Amino acid sequence: MEKEPRVSLTALISAYGRAYHAMYDSPKIFDDFLARQWFTDEAFSELGAHLAQSLPHFAPEKVADCQDQASALRWVMQSHNAISLSRSKHAEDSLELVVHQGARQYVILGAGLDTFAFRRPDMLEQIHVFEVDHPATQAFKRRRLAELDWEQPPQLHFVPVDFTAEKLADALCRTAFDPQLRSFFSWLGVTYYLDRETVFDTLRSFADIAATGSWIVFDYLDLNAFDTKRASVRVKRMQEAVSRVGEPMKTGFDPATLAKELAHIGLRLEENLPPTDIEERYFQGRTDGYRAFEHIHFARAVVDC
Repeated sequence: MEKEPRVSLTALISAYGRAYHAMYDSPKIFDDFLARQWFTDEAFSELGAHLAQSLPHFAPEKVADCQDQASALRWVMQSHNAISLSRSKHAEDSLELVVHQGARQYVILGAGLDTFAFRRPDMLEQIHVFEVDHPATQAFKRRRLAELDWEQPPQLHFVPVDFTAEKLADALCRTAFDPQLRSFFSWLGVTYYLDRETVFDTLRSFADIAATGSWIVFDYLDLNAFDTKRASVRVKRMQEAVSRVGEPMKTGFDPATLAKELAHIGLRLEENLPPTDIEERYFQGRTDGYRAFEHIHFARAVVDC
């Protein structure tokens, strides 16, 4: 695996999961048919082996039934890949909805190895895409794009930023982002890893820079995920795994009070999907191991003033 620059491991795992799903699962929850391209054959095999080896941690009771690497990897993917797939599907479904309502800019916060700008050229006729991420992860991505010889669309803009050191508004002001246009922001798989103050500072910065009527979609853990007596076994094991690689989960929110908290910073909560609704919308009728994750919610808010 590449060591320099130090790309986020969670970004790599999310991309691997999308690639695996596109290659091996049917029906598709979210078809990222380009995700496999981020990896060399060696890197893809190495990460797959690493993930398969995590089975004893995530489900020691399944080890006897999954003695070869392929079956171990399939169980890990179907058990833990549901977050990345369903939140990506939800975000892009929401994007298509709001483009019809006037959104002309798509800002992907913590973009990781997102492929939207290359996978959906039809959408680029209507919107500009701004990928915001840590400089190290973005440097890895741009280097890989050069290796793949993928031409960067003129509608795609890279915005390197460390959320703990710089405000979102300041970073976007360095780019072609137009604060007068209605925009759609996605912030997926990030809030868990930031402290509460940084999460609300970022949301406040979004509300400050985005035009009235702009949207943001984000996912979050509820407070029960951090209560050892109430958290599901699957979520507790996931938290332990990311802590071991130096990316601990830090923050959760109360779904019952989130609307009020967002209102204080100028955002109106339009949608707040609990795991039961996510299960019904994206996983109903599946006969494999994919199902909604406990404690994870999807929220969509709009700039209200």
